[in-house]
Amino acid sequence: MPIFVILIVFSLVFYLFYKTKYFRSKLPAEKRWLSAKSSIALGSFVGLFGINQLFLYQTTVTYIIAGIFIVLGAINVRAGIKAYKYFLPLAAEEVRETQK
Repeated sequence: MPIFVILIVFSLVFYLFYKTKYFRSKLPAEKRWLSAKSSIALGSFVGLFGINQLFLYQTTVTYIIAGIFIVLGAINVRAGIKAYKYFLPLAAEEVRETQK
């Protein structure tokens, strides 16, 4: 499915983008916030890769491995969203304090 390939590439690009911003940031709360965003992108990459494998091959081993990838991706996305929600106000406050 070409749509999954496009989404996989986009999620990988977003992961690399947020990791680059993470390494360039100096503020600790902002670093954690960017790390959460990159975790969401990486989780979506892994999950979408697992879904894509379901369409490419129809063997029992593929179903097991794809299921593991989908579950790990979903766990990573969920943890990233929780961290994003937690660190967003902290990062915003940190940026406001540094601009003063």
